Parts: sequence; structure tokens; C-alpha cells
Amino acid sequence: MSFSISGKTAIITGAADGIGLAIARHLADRGANVMCADSNEKKLMEELGDTPDDGNIRVFAGDLRQRLTIANLVSATIDAYDQVDILVNASRQVMPTDPLDVEDGSVETLLQQNLMTALQLSQQVARRMIKQAEGQTEGQVGSIINLSSISAQRHQPDMMGYAIASAAVQQMTRSLALVLAPHRIRVNAISFGSVMSASLRAAVAENRDWRDDIRAHTPLGRIAGPNELCEAVQFLAAESSGFMTGEIMTIDGGRTLLDVVSAPAH
Repeated sequence: MSFSISGKTAIITGAADGIGLAIARHLADRGANVMCADSNEKKLMEELGDTPDDGNIRVFAGDLRQRLTIANLVSATIDAYDQVDILVNASRQVMPTDPLDVEDGSVETLLQQNLMTALQLSQQVARRMIKQAEGQTEGQVGSIINLSSISAQRHQPDMMGYAIASAAVQQMTRSLALVLAPHRIRVNAISFGSVMSASLRAAVAENRDWRDDIRAHTPLGRIAGPNELCEAVQFLAAESSGFMTGEIMTIDGGRTLLDVVSAPAH
């Protein structure tokens, strides 16, 4: 099977920095047309705003918690490239939770940001994929890839909200995979450990011991770079994984092989 994504059109959320930006550039470098979406318009323009209007990278700034913004993103992608074949839900938020504080709104915030935006965008993109495949009887129609975290399987009270949202994304992945399989749209997720995202970079900059703790609790002894997720995303997007759906691919340097992990899993 081919690992090629050349000529395919992908929407990448959270594309202004870190993991989302790395994925967007990786797919574009390999010939895909990429619509890069993020709420941080300033950062998005700094990183990607100088791309030519007729190139294979476009940018879209907006709050994807709003249904109208999601509809506008899909429309902008169709206007630019006529179709959408790949969706990577890479936008996510990480924040601590106080499990006993009844005023703590972090669980609701993280479910909205990490789960609901991905679900609502997946629904709209899937509807477009189904429509553009009318009359086709074989071949892959589309691939949806969700980014999650090994926090879904770990137990850290101060990361309760993030863990709940991560687990919800994984269950959403399995549910959508079943619903969309008859339409030949595959839905998979990547559950990753400590990757040097923007949020983790800021966290370890404030606490050097945290970086050492993460390394000590990762069998491969290091923090992954954002680029290390990109090949996995390409694999899940391409026909090389054409018989794979509803799967949660773990990329964590061996973290989940350990029984006890004190370091945060993001």
C-alpha cells in the first residue's frame, strides 16, 4: 500500500505551533494541500502567513468552539482545494484540575476544547467526505485522525480534567469509526506521552526538575520532538493503513509499560 498523500487535502487544527504546526508542515512537504486552522491568528500568520496564495498551504483563524466557525473552515477548504480528504484534530488544551474544588471549571473547559471541537468538526468534515464520494464504489473516502494522550490511562489527580477529555476523545474515535466505516471513512487516534509541545515547553522551562522526572519515567529516556508524531499521522492518513480504523496508536517512549509514573503525561 502507498504511504503517499500527494494531492490529498488535509485540515489541521492547532496548526499555529508545536505538534499541529509540525504535522501541517510535514504533510505539506509531502505534497498534500493543507488548511492550517488555529484560534491564534497572530501566531498562525507569523508561522505560515507568508505562504503564496496559490501554494499548498492556506491559513484559517477562528474559534472552533463555534459551529459557524467550523462551517466556515470547511467552506474555506473546499473553496481553496475543492475537496477534503484528511482531518487531523490536533488542537488541544492542557490545564490542571483541583478535583475537590466545586468552582473549578477545568473539566468543562477541556471537554469543550479537546472533545467537542474535534467531534463537531469531524461531523461536518465527514458529511463533506460522504458527499464528494457520491458515485464512488471503492477506495478510501477519507481519514480522520485525533490526537489524544496517555493521560487517558494514567492516574494523576491534578490532571483529572485532561485525563477525562483524553479518554473521551479515544471513545469518540471508536464510536465514529463504527459509524463511518460503511462510508469508507477511517477514524483513528494517536495517544502520545511527553512530546515537546508549546505547553510542555513552557512547563519545563519553569521547572527543570520536571523535565528530569519525565525522562526518568520514560524507558527511552527522553522527551519526543513534535516531528516524531508526523510520520505516524502520515501513515494513518494514507492508504498504507487502509484496513485500520477505530485504533488508538500509542507513541510514548514506553511510558505506559511502567506501573507507576509520577511525571505528567502530556
